Amino acid sequence: MKTTNYYNTFIEVSEDCPAGTAEIPPVRGESRSAANIQFDMMSRHPYRFTSDDVIFQVFATKNNVGKSAWEEFFSKGQACLRASPLVKRYGWGVHCDAEGKVAIYGIGSAEYEQYLKSKELAHVKGMRSKRV
Repeated sequence: MKTTNYYNTFIEVSEDCPAGTAEIPPVRGESRSAANIQFDMMSRHPYRFTSDDVIFQVFATKNNVGKSAWEEFFSKGQACLRASPLVKRYGWGVHCDAEGKVAIYGIGSAEYEQYLKSKELAHVKGMRSKRV
């Protein structure tokens, strides 16, 4: 099984993120977007879920499937939270702890700056939205 989990890592906001401060993803229409689902899970329950849990929940919600689809879903490679719209568009960094559990912190917040400067964490940038 392939995993999207990071450990002791801070996923920084993408270099080309248009948000100067963190934004809550807007709800548009009847169904929640991937950004809405990810934001709700990581902001309401910090360090409760792993990246795999968050990525799978988006898939399960969008496709109306249950936990039984987990193995099949992760039998193929999946995009990690570096590709999340929270990181790429809405200005949220993701801290992954020693157990791979995740929480989000808004760009410019004291917590974001603390994790950004931490030498005890691995640092990766969110994926760019545009090619260079």
